[in-house]
Amino acid sequence: MLYQLDFHWTVWETLPGRTLETVGQTLLSSLVVFLVGLPIGVLVYVTEPGGLRPQAIVHRITAFIVNVGRSVPFIVLMFLLIPVTRFIAGTSIGWQALSIPLAIGCIPFFARIAENALRGVGKGKVEAALMVGASRLQVITGVLVRESLPSLVGGITVTEVTLIGYSAITGAVGGGGLGSLAYNYGYSRYMFDVMIAVTIVYFIIVQVVQMAGDFAVRRLDHTR
Repeated sequence: MLYQLDFHWTVWETLPGRTLETVGQTLLSSLVVFLVGLPIGVLVYVTEPGGLRPQAIVHRITAFIVNVGRSVPFIVLMFLLIPVTRFIAGTSIGWQALSIPLAIGCIPFFARIAENALRGVGKGKVEAALMVGASRLQVITGVLVRESLPSLVGGITVTEVTLIGYSAITGAVGGGGLGSLAYNYGYSRYMFDVMIAVTIVYFIIVQVVQMAGDFAVRRLDHTR
């Protein structure tokens, strides 16, 4: 069956609400990803051989968990986490509930980005901070994280764009948002106008996120 090219006003009326669901899901997931992924990335970096506090066993275990998390396809992970989602949220459907696998799926991704961002901080700055008596915690927060902040912001921007794409997948399995609109009406009912509208809205959201991230990076990067 060919796609229909006509306007379905009843469906279009739900577009603003579905857009807000996607934005809300993305923001909530991004917050969790940042708050959990950053400490994991820091832990992987500081415990590596030659790091601020080398711990071979901790480093290997943490790095292994991050690698495993990154290797599992998101759609598979989402189904594997249904019991966890139901336990935490009380349900496995809805944009709030599907924010859980969405965040868990991107935490390893951002953790690796955070680790790489920390590697960009010169060893000399860390050594200088230690020489003046700074504690390891002060070095982590005042030197490593602070100096890598532009890269971290750029990383969370990339992660948020990835989350927006993943949110479309959650929408196809009961996660609400624009993904559900595209699947339930655009694909299942061959409503081509709905598909086009959803695609345009996704494009706008991604552009806004990317521009905001680029602006923040420029403000934070004092070397430019």
